[in-house]
Amino acid sequence: MQEFDSIRPYSDEETAPTIQRLLNDSEFLNMIGRFRSPRLAAWVPAPLRFFIRRWLLSHFGGINTIDDLQMSLSGYVDDLVGNTTSKVTHSGLENLSKTDAHLFISNHRDIVCDPMIVNHLLFHNGFQTTRIAIGDNLLSNRVFAEMMKLNKSFLVRRNITSPREMRDAYLTLSGFINHSIDTNHSVWIAQREGRAKNGIDATDPAIIKMFYMNKKKSGLDFGEALSRLHIVPVSISYEYDPCDVDKARELEIRERTGEYQKADGEDSAQIMKGLTGPKGHVHVHFGAPISQAPDTPKELAAHIDHEMHANYHLHASNLAAYEMRNLQVETPETTNSLGIDAIAAGTYSNKEREEAKAEISKRLDECDEAGRKYLLDMYANPVMNALAARRLADGTES
Repeated sequence: MQEFDSIRPYSDEETAPTIQRLLNDSEFLNMIGRFRSPRLAAWVPAPLRFFIRRWLLSHFGGINTIDDLQMSLSGYVDDLVGNTTSKVTHSGLENLSKTDAHLFISNHRDIVCDPMIVNHLLFHNGFQTTRIAIGDNLLSNRVFAEMMKLNKSFLVRRNITSPREMRDAYLTLSGFINHSIDTNHSVWIAQREGRAKNGIDATDPAIIKMFYMNKKKSGLDFGEALSRLHIVPVSISYEYDPCDVDKARELEIRERTGEYQKADGEDSAQIMKGLTGPKGHVHVHFGAPISQAPDTPKELAAHIDHEMHANYHLHASNLAAYEMRNLQVETPETTNSLGIDAIAAGTYSNKEREEAKAEISKRLDECDEAGRKYLLDMYANPVMNALAARRLADGTES
């Protein structure tokens, strides 16, 4: 895979040397120390590094392959997921083959947790885990980059200004994704660049065009080439987002000023908050593989969006935010005419919905007044999209 050396994850042959490099890296040991024991990391960093290194060496020092590493890490991922969620559920896996590779195109809420939870579910249900597409803007931290490449992550280049450079980067990315599927390695990629902070999940047709670039020269038409990728639309929904107040603040500033400048270390801080913060119930729906792709990127993107919206698991938090938002402009009687009762019927009790309203209200109180609209939108918009998808499926919307 030399042609993909600039973006590919580490191979089995690189696993042991990379682990040894990390075990002798003070920055890495400090990172693990802050994660496992923040207080000791602040007061006695050097002794903590010594014990962290000994612990890591005893647990991971003999690992030589990526699969062995993921097997060794699975228990720690289980603990992390278990400690930060009330439950994790899934649907749709019965439609997937355990022997075929799939291109999982997912909505995007969290930088690290989205693919982690998808792979957590695949692993525990007997499927191979995926290679993970991650923006190179998140890998400016050398240690984090090493860790992600050990975890089957490959790079998506961002912030390219030259059209020729962008074309070459997309062609390499397209080649790597197609090569991965052809050699039976599943891939996870977000449906668009950046997290959908407003709760509106929309697939970027440019991503779909990129998939085809590598196959176009072979003479395959678009529909046939994309059908061979076994695309699976994935809808991941969090009952609560640990970064919701931060996202609302960013959205408000961006709309008011036209831009948002991230502070130093902001990405790292949000990664840690997303990983360790409480999320409540998390549900992942795996759509059926697309065996007959439409003929254009725009049509395929619309098909993926419809599958995501129609199968998005709506939590009581979503329904509460949707109702609270509409009560600001509608009467209680007309709110129900929007279809919320049809979605909520038999799903959540009045008590659960009232508890969700209280929690959403608490989070609104944590926002500046100008940001509250954006926080409400990020929880309410999935309901709006689900209603639209269901009306379209029922033939009641043109």
